[in-house]
Amino acid sequence: MNSQSETLRHQVVIVGGGTAGITVAAALLRRQPSLDVVIVEPAERHYYQPAFTLVGGGTYDLSRTSKPLREVVPKGATWLQASVATFEPDADAVRLEDGRRLHYDALVVAVGIKLDWGRVEGLVEALGTQGVCSNYSADSVAYTWECLQAFRGGNAIFTQPPPPLKCAGAPQKIAYLAADHLRRQGLEAQSTLKFYSGGGALFSVPDFVPPLERVARDHGVEVTLSHDLVAVDGERQVATFVTTGADGASRRVEQPFDLLHVTPHQCAPDVIRESPLADAAGWVEVDKATTQHVRYPKVFSLGDASSLPTSKTAAAVRKQAPVTVNNLLAQMAGQEPTASYDGYTSCPLVTAYGKVMIAEFVYGGVVTPTLPLDPFKASRFYWVVKKHLLPSFYWGTMLKGKAPDIAHKPLKAS
Repeated sequence: MNSQSETLRHQVVIVGGGTAGITVAAALLRRQPSLDVVIVEPAERHYYQPAFTLVGGGTYDLSRTSKPLREVVPKGATWLQASVATFEPDADAVRLEDGRRLHYDALVVAVGIKLDWGRVEGLVEALGTQGVCSNYSADSVAYTWECLQAFRGGNAIFTQPPPPLKCAGAPQKIAYLAADHLRRQGLEAQSTLKFYSGGGALFSVPDFVPPLERVARDHGVEVTLSHDLVAVDGERQVATFVTTGADGASRRVEQPFDLLHVTPHQCAPDVIRESPLADAAGWVEVDKATTQHVRYPKVFSLGDASSLPTSKTAAAVRKQAPVTVNNLLAQMAGQEPTASYDGYTSCPLVTAYGKVMIAEFVYGGVVTPTLPLDPFKASRFYWVVKKHLLPSFYWGTMLKGKAPDIAHKPLKAS
């Protein structure tokens, strides 16, 4: 049969072999080993992206952040190395770029988020040269550490675009590591560190803003909000931002740099935005509690591509995956989905070498710590968790579909 006209059928089609896709596949097969599950993913390697901050800070080996995808695809699942061209939910099918059509009894969409490098003029050409670096790509993260090691003073700039973005704390984490590194090298006096955010606050959860402002102040990092990076001139080493004044008029601000760490603008992937699955903002439109699509009951989505109104982190996926699995299996059995996701996510905020503050919260920005420790204070213990315990948990527990119930409770008012 010609591959362009070939029609395939699987019980569960999972589009995406990242954190969400692999976790759900493994958990489904733990529950029902005979289930026919296919994972559609074009990439050959799977990355543990939460460690990229540490790689950029020179304290973690890039080689430890990835494995061949074939090693993380769970036993019993089929890996189809391909890309999806279109979603056809009215026909319970997806069309691959090679023309093949996959029919399903249930679909899980976990394609992640698009890093829109081209949205900033000149960034693609400058990245990886002239001190322009980024922790948001496996191809560029090692250059961040090269830039920090080569830096001998001058202007160091760190940028964050307006939301949405994955791991919203990562853009400032590398600023704090850089400041700590420069202090240790005796270069703080001849260095100016500036953090430019396209958003209106340092962090999305108000309770964490004051402690993070103190961290920035203690490091000598100047925070400038509502300044969105729009252009990079690598040859001149000039970054251009756009901001809006009190009169409503926008203006461009040029800032020379010796080191520029860029967090790219991010958006829903094109294949989602152009599909019937998308909401007005381009994300897979799901119920925020069940992760089931609001119009197509056979479709579920979690992770960065979903419309779930919470931060886009691996920790969020850890809590979303069991809900998705329970509700998907209920749907396939003709039952109503009853499992509910409360919006939990967490962001380990690296504030210095050896110091981490973990921001944990649910829908509504309610702070919900897992451990009875001060959530607004950085500690050495959380550094050990971030650097050593979480990677092992990710590879050995989460991607294996194991779902230990790690409780989190609302912070009691003092």
